[in-house]
Formats: sequence, structure tokens, C-alpha cells
Amino acid sequence: MAEDSKWAIAHIHASFNNTIMTITDQTGAETLAKSSGGAVVKQNRDEASPYAAMQMAEQIAETVQERGIEGVHVRVRGPGGNLQRNPGPGAQAAIRALARAGLEIGRIEDVTPIPHDGTRPPKNSGF
Repeated sequence: MAEDSKWAIAHIHASFNNTIMTITDQTGAETLAKSSGGAVVKQNRDEASPYAAMQMAEQIAETVQERGIEGVHVRVRGPGGNLQRNPGPGAQAAIRALARAGLEIGRIEDVTPIPHDGTRPPKNSGF
């Protein structure tokens, strides 16, 4: 068990308006570190940018490495539902920055919610 506890899970929610990162233990119950785009950049328009994601990832990697985490399994979540399925621009930059900061990357998993014929998408306004 001691060797297994050096791993954590990085939850990255990358939409087109913001990027939110949370690092939890392997069960997902205890949050070890968290950050969002608004915590690292001043302008609202920059919250979802790859630059903001890189800054967040560097801060988070430093925090979890102090707590003894050596590697992370990544769970990427896009907008989902009846919105777009592919994640925002911050997802790839965040994963790359975590790897550059010295964390080992395990599995990369897409956990975007997919509707099984849920609600009807909004009408296209035709502009």
C-alpha cells in the first residue's frame, strides 16, 4: 500500500470559458490541491487559455510533490451534455505542464459526460 499511495488523480475540467484542476487521492475522496484559471490570470477572457492552464499545473504539481505524490492519472472532462464533446484549450497544456513539472503521467482518461438521448439541444439562431 505504501508504494501505491505515491499516485494521485488529476481531474481537469476544461471548458471554453475556464479550466479547473483538482488533484485527489486515488479514491477521489480527499482533495490534495485545486486551482482554476481565475486564480492565476487577471482577465476573464484568459481563464481558459493554455498559459493559465500551465501556470495552474506548475503550482499544483509543486504542492502535491511536497505531499509525496510522484505520479498522477489524468481524467479530462470537456463541456459534455448536449454541448461540445472535445475539451477546451487548457486540457492539453495542463497535462504537458504536469509532466514537465516532474510528475509521472499514468493513464489519461476522457470522462466527458455523454447524453443517452437526454435534453434537446438549443435551437440554432441562424446569425
